[in-house]
Amino acid sequence: MNRTPAIKDLFIAFFRLGLTAFGGPAMVAHIRELSTQRNQWLDENDFRNGVSLCQSIPGATAIQAAAYVGLKVRGIPGALAAYSGFGLPAFIFMLLLSVLYARFNSLPKLISLFNGLQVIVVAIIFHATYSFGRNIAKNYKSTLIALLAAISLWFGISPFMVIIGAGILGTALLKVSAASPVVHSETKETPWNARQIIGLLVIFLICFTALYFLSARLFNLAAVMLKIDLFAFGGGFASLPLMLHEVVNNRGWLDSKTFMDGIALGQVTPGPIIITATFVGYLVYGLLGAIVATIAIFTPSFFMVITIAPFFDRLKNSVYFMKAIDGIFASFVGLLLFVCIKFAMDIPWDFIRILLCLAALTALLRKVEILYIVPIGAVISVFVL
Repeated sequence: MNRTPAIKDLFIAFFRLGLTAFGGPAMVAHIRELSTQRNQWLDENDFRNGVSLCQSIPGATAIQAAAYVGLKVRGIPGALAAYSGFGLPAFIFMLLLSVLYARFNSLPKLISLFNGLQVIVVAIIFHATYSFGRNIAKNYKSTLIALLAAISLWFGISPFMVIIGAGILGTALLKVSAASPVVHSETKETPWNARQIIGLLVIFLICFTALYFLSARLFNLAAVMLKIDLFAFGGGFASLPLMLHEVVNNRGWLDSKTFMDGIALGQVTPGPIIITATFVGYLVYGLLGAIVATIAIFTPSFFMVITIAPFFDRLKNSVYFMKAIDGIFASFVGLLLFVCIKFAMDIPWDFIRILLCLAALTALLRKVEILYIVPIGAVISVFVL
């Protein structure tokens, strides 16, 4: 048990997995199979502890789980290898699609295609709202926090302030839920190397500061993506309300329909939906924008995994921490509900669009793979819209 792979083997293993990483959080099961069964790098208890950590901090759960496995078996270099290996295919695919979109999105057939994909995006986000909402609906206090979050966003309050407020409300109102128990378990000690963490942080800060002097536009893009990831509690989908607020409403870099196209492309590429940042970066500032936005949107998540993992046992045994996390998760449902309504209002609904949306939603509820739903919906759109 607990075999120790070479750094390059970690990178290659997670790169291969990343090539087929469709389904977002569902990929956690494949990471588990790779790390605990096929290669026996971790035991089940260690892996469950890692998933619990990744679900409690901001960022996309699956790619954070990859970093956690790498951290456990080869320290911070292993975490970096697994994290970058798992995310690189998503970046490559999304960059290629962004280039094609920028060049050909004015063609009539592509206009029809994306008109249909925008309808499917509404169905996807509604389904995500429903899936996450079921978990809080049994608790009226959590439901109240979710509704307050949606209403606050509707009246123009920053989603970042909403998330902070939800954490405070959760601490004051909620009890620790059965879904987030206080657990005491024996796990393999997580490597901790303060020198390496500080070294990586210094390198990042130097690069970030250099951006300020080289290009104010790229610096602002990086700052926005860093802020989004820092507050994206609840997985990749949690980034969507924050990205919508910053990219569309606050800064006007993209319009709502173009942003929806980016989300649709994010659904047909492997990896977390947060890879939409690559699309935004490319359309706003070209290739450099795509690279900067992608690095920035993943950096906070990575640092949180490597710094918090060694101390997570203490954190998850804090009642106040778990109550705050439950409050933030409840607000995430409200934020998703707002995004769903916002996107739906931007679509010129007719009978065909309603039918397409209902068909996509029915397929999602019946657990049809999203990898099939989006391309089939795209083909139908070209012919009927």
